[in-house]
Amino acid sequence: MNESKPWYLSRTIWASVITVMAATAGLIGLSVDDADQVVLTDTILQVVTGLAGIVAIIARLSARDRIG
Repeated sequence: MNESKPWYLSRTIWASVITVMAATAGLIGLSVDDADQVVLTDTILQVVTGLAGIVAIIARLSARDRIG
């Protein structure tokens, strides 16, 4: 495991955040089962990945220096 990636592209981070959110929802009476957590994690990760790609494109288009 020598490759690195930004924290916001980590499935572990998003799964942990969703687990905490599901536990909190359970405390206030909302039921979130394990299958819903997996789907939610995958959906959020796909959205974040898409947004990261859009930001990268915008940043490249607005850059002042050439890629060399």
